[in-house]
Amino acid sequence: MKYDTENLADVMQIAPFHRWLGLKIVQQNNDQLELEMPWRDELVSNPVIGAVHGGILASLIDLTGLYAIIAAGGIARATVDLRVDYHRAATNGPLRAIGQVVKLGKTISTADTRILDDDDRLVASGRGTYLST
Repeated sequence: MKYDTENLADVMQIAPFHRWLGLKIVQQNNDQLELEMPWRDELVSNPVIGAVHGGILASLIDLTGLYAIIAAGGIARATVDLRVDYHRAATNGPLRAIGQVVKLGKTISTADTRILDDDDRLVASGRGTYLST
């Protein structure tokens, strides 16, 4: 199923987990998608330093890549592979995820994502590949 890219904000609300993350579109075009995730205490896994759980950051990378492909007019049905690098603890928010399509393919599409904290510091980055058929 190919989604209408003009209604990407509505598409992002289909899955309950995506709604729970509270993702909002900051910027959308054919080359790049920027999402924002609000800061909430439920995201913290290390209360000593107040750091977001790595699984949340991985999910944000995964979803931003997937939606960047959809925003570019591609199809992303499921994640085939996900690579995540953690650069520093995410201890303040909101968090911004910037996804850029690397390749739209007939079978596999690829996108890169960077996550920045409220001080514009890189906290995590990654690459996702997605099934397009």
